[in-house]
Amino acid sequence: MVAALRKLDARWLQIGAIGGLLMFGVLLRDFALRWEQSALCFAGALAAQWAWMRILGLKNVGYLSAIVTGIGLSVLVRADSLWVHPLVAALAISAKFTVRIGNKHIFNPANLGVMIAILFLPGAWLSPGQWGSDMIAALWFIALGVTVTVSARRFDIAWAFLACYGLLLIGRLLWLDQRWAVLLNQLSSGGLLLFTFFMITDPMTTPNDRRMRWLYAALVATLAFIWQFVWYRNGGPVWALFLLSPLVPARSASAITEVPCAPSSVTATVPSTP
Repeated sequence: MVAALRKLDARWLQIGAIGGLLMFGVLLRDFALRWEQSALCFAGALAAQWAWMRILGLKNVGYLSAIVTGIGLSVLVRADSLWVHPLVAALAISAKFTVRIGNKHIFNPANLGVMIAILFLPGAWLSPGQWGSDMIAALWFIALGVTVTVSARRFDIAWAFLACYGLLLIGRLLWLDQRWAVLLNQLSSGGLLLFTFFMITDPMTTPNDRRMRWLYAALVATLAFIWQFVWYRNGGPVWALFLLSPLVPARSASAITEVPCAPSSVTATVPSTP
């Protein structure tokens, strides 16, 4: 079973896992998300993917990345209007084709879409705490995240980030002499686990070298902690990933093709496509 999962494109697992979480939130958590917003979000992502494939003349390029981005933005972004979701989805997918260093795009599309929404679009906001903090939901996030990240061979960066962030939270708890229940509440946040297992693990925007991934995870965790608990601003992990993404070194096309869940267009025959 595990061998079969490792051979499967991890984006299929992401679609099933994050899509299931989206349905869970809509049905059981009463997300403030209209079905029209989600539908338009998918339409914007798929349309942008199709347009850039035609403009650049790309072949053997699928739509899995656009679908994953559409789900991620539906989960994280909230807006008062219908036009925000399709716009940020289209811009996020377009950046994948245009904002690049070597053969890697710099930003995780869903992460970039969130930042565009909250920085530049009126009536849009980040909704990282919508999942609640109960332990059952947290365990499901971890189980689904493990499935996806094992297949993507980026499981180490997820645990490295979570370990560093957890140690910083423990230090803060001891310094403030708080109850351990506070730590449990913070670590069981659905928003934190969603980020850990489905956003920072993107193989196209993380270092290929394992030691560099650990260092990168530690930097993201430290900045996220400072953002959240020193500067007292929301969305620390999302902001940290966005600000530190340009630090990821570009790798050769041959290195990227070793990652099983890289987009199907990144092949030896078309090394420069996203």
